[in-house]
Amino acid sequence: MTNTKRSVTGTAPLLGTRALNRATLDRQLLLRPARLSVAAAVEHLLGLQAQNVKPPYYALAARLDGFTPEALSRLMADREAVRIVTMRSTIHTHTADDCLTLRPLVQPARDRELVTFRKGFAGVDLDRLADLARDLVEAEPRTMRQLREALLREWPDADPQALAVAARCRLPLVQVTPRGLWGRSGQVRLTTAEHWLGRPPQPAATPDAAVLRYLAAFGPASVQDMQAWAGMTRLRDAFERLRPQLVTFRDETGVELFDLPDAPRPHPQTPAPPRFLPEFDNLLLSHADRTRVVPPEYRGRSWQGNLAHCTLLVDGFLAGLWRLEEDALVIEPFERLTRDRQDEVTAEGERMLRVMHPQSSYDIRFGAVRT
Repeated sequence: MTNTKRSVTGTAPLLGTRALNRATLDRQLLLRPARLSVAAAVEHLLGLQAQNVKPPYYALAARLDGFTPEALSRLMADREAVRIVTMRSTIHTHTADDCLTLRPLVQPARDRELVTFRKGFAGVDLDRLADLARDLVEAEPRTMRQLREALLREWPDADPQALAVAARCRLPLVQVTPRGLWGRSGQVRLTTAEHWLGRPPQPAATPDAAVLRYLAAFGPASVQDMQAWAGMTRLRDAFERLRPQLVTFRDETGVELFDLPDAPRPHPQTPAPPRFLPEFDNLLLSHADRTRVVPPEYRGRSWQGNLAHCTLLVDGFLAGLWRLEEDALVIEPFERLTRDRQDEVTAEGERMLRVMHPQSSYDIRFGAVRT
């Protein structure tokens, strides 16, 4: 079936941008602090973006009542959560259960990724490479450099980077601790998910089940939205199979949106407190059309080349950037904030700092308006 955007007639109820914003914030646990365990939150959110170590911690600090960084660290140290490449070929922090079922779901996309590097491993038996790489990392966790060097001894004429990418794509490689623990450091060392978790491989989550979970965490959403989140294609069939169980809407451009019948869709004027989000937060990366969170005039403002900035939400929408300096939380809004808005942002900044850095003292400063 086609993957082009599907417009619907005026008979489907309209969800304006603010309505979509509030619904998505509610699903993302950003309208009010959620009283969930860390494991339950990570599961509900279908994982957390984790290209860097700190973002998952800040993401949960913005979402959970009573969160402490040690809670997520403990989950990872106990091997109940792991860091692994899944959606969009990026590192996510997942619960152990989701690691074992979501990685197989996106495996076809990881296989397609290999096409880009095929010249680098011409003549290499990829099945043999996967078996050898598995033996290597299960004998002891390896850095990517160590894995490259070992594979290169077997295929000296191949491109070393391509060999490492092939291993990462063919195998569910997790980053072992202490990498990923709060306040700790360590090289990225890899082993297989099954070996680290002490469990056999699991069947892939079905596309239908993944659609339902995606809508619970990110809906209402279009087929293209979920495909952008997953880095997958051809999900239209799953939505069509589920259509009798779902409700449909249209956005302001006429694109069809699907949702769970009983999912929360708050009033568009529901208050949305300021939130300090990390770089690469799920909220900003999980829809093809990001205008529900990112005003068109601010598109691209949270990125500079390959560098992503930490972002500030005001009234539910992207409104600026923030960073921690040695002695200050520096906030750079995209437009001048009213005194009341500044007070709200300051209060949320103080809360975030108490959660994430209770032993440190930071001033809160508003920088120049960032244009």
